[in-house]
Amino acid sequence: MAFQLSSEQEAIRDVVREFGENEIRPVAREHDEEKRYPHDLVEQAARYDLVAPTIPEEYGGAGMDLLTSAVVTEELWRADPGIGSAIGSRGFGTSMIRKFGDEWMKEEWLPKVAAGESATCSCISEPAHGSDVAGIETRAEQDGDEWVLNGDKMWITNGTIADVAVVMAKTTPGERHRGITAFLVETDREGFEPTKIDNKLGIRASDLAEIRLDDVRVPEENVIGAVDQGFYQLMNFFADGRTSVAAQAVGAAQGALDAAAEYAGEREQGGKRISEYQAVSHKIAEMATNVEAARSLTYRAASVVDEGNDDQLAAKFASMAKLFASEHAVEVADEGIQVHGGAGFVTDHPAERFYRDARITKIYEGTSEIQKNIISDQIL
Repeated sequence: MAFQLSSEQEAIRDVVREFGENEIRPVAREHDEEKRYPHDLVEQAARYDLVAPTIPEEYGGAGMDLLTSAVVTEELWRADPGIGSAIGSRGFGTSMIRKFGDEWMKEEWLPKVAAGESATCSCISEPAHGSDVAGIETRAEQDGDEWVLNGDKMWITNGTIADVAVVMAKTTPGERHRGITAFLVETDREGFEPTKIDNKLGIRASDLAEIRLDDVRVPEENVIGAVDQGFYQLMNFFADGRTSVAAQAVGAAQGALDAAAEYAGEREQGGKRISEYQAVSHKIAEMATNVEAARSLTYRAASVVDEGNDDQLAAKFASMAKLFASEHAVEVADEGIQVHGGAGFVTDHPAERFYRDARITKIYEGTSEIQKNIISDQIL
């Protein structure tokens, strides 16, 4: 099944690609090497409606559907995955606020995120619990008209720069997924203690942290949705998140392919460009085929999610897209280094950076192994 983008979606792609080529690529290497968050580029991206683009127009967002948002994500990661991640993750948690939060939460936070003024983070994973969301140990106990949160959260994107967090905590211990609640937690509350993680393999321009919640108090009104319904609320966004990671992987793979093709067209050996050797041209052909296949599957997944008619089908295609795109992004980036030869093993060229950056897409939003479980459960 083919997916033809609309003229509007193609125009959005052109805008993001131009932004990536003119603003992101020239500074990508220095942001990676310095592990520096791109605050200025986030501000610029917000002016183009590229920050949290699915936020509805009534709250200052672009109101994009998932397919259009996937195109934005793909192009940002094509320019540079690290900076693309920093821009694309600014709204982590806003989907939960948008769908289940009270109106005051939406009015206070969504416009600020869309404008690039504030960042959000989603606190789910813990040191001992990643894929097993139901096993989280962070606790929230009611004390009068407040809730008191205690626990540790790990691998939290935007952990040190976020102004507000969506925190998943156990409100009914022993009930696993049936006892989890989502809380809106402003990060300036006493006891919210983030510690930056900066020894990452890749996407070094984005922010990552461990967060300690030490008797963090929030009022009852900060419960998002309903008590003990947080896991079920979260399930609404698994397909969206996995499709977005698939788009990231497609972008990283396309960037690696672009770099390899450009290098092959310039590098000479034996009196001719290396692109003229079949060993190299066949690598480029296979890389391009895998990128296009991943893109098609990702767009299909996004379209199924946008249709909203079949949650199981959406979950299956989202997992297929994430699995295929992430696995092949790493393969394509690896071949990109091979095309560069020794030049691909140093930071003079972006090939090694795409290889490092692509690797994360096989891990977060559910590992490749988890995606295989989901897919097989619907087939067998």
